[in-house]
Amino acid sequence: MVHELTRVISECGGNLAESRMSALGAEFAMLMLVTGNWHTLARLESELGRLAANGAITLQLRRTEAKPARRDLLPYSVDIVSLDQTGIVSGLAGFFAARAIDIGEVATRSYAAAHTGAPMFAVQMTIHVPSRLHVSQLREEFMDYCDSMNLDAILEPVKS
Repeated sequence: MVHELTRVISECGGNLAESRMSALGAEFAMLMLVTGNWHTLARLESELGRLAANGAITLQLRRTEAKPARRDLLPYSVDIVSLDQTGIVSGLAGFFAARAIDIGEVATRSYAAAHTGAPMFAVQMTIHVPSRLHVSQLREEFMDYCDSMNLDAILEPVKS
């Protein structure tokens, strides 16, 4: 499926600017940002529509604009590992939302611990911290929150 979609994008003259692709359960999901002129995008919509009509894929298309750059936000990486428990992502999202911190990306996975087989859960996030916040205070509050929820956590600047 990756080859088929990227081939269609290329043949239509589109450029794959960003993408996320992952197997989720028995399904394969793709999220792609394709760039091109209006003719390229119209042709691509038509060609992808044909694939969807054949039942080969389920497709949802949206035209979008570039997100304006914000210089007042600092990118940070968040890594969490813990025993699997309900509400981990919701709690983290609430922690950051209460401080007006944007979440840019989230990836999660469940797995069995190597030696014990205990159900584990991992979260990786990219957050955008307003420059007006004191990072040392944020880190302290975040670590206190994680300790209270029994989460092993790392909060560090994104390295370019």
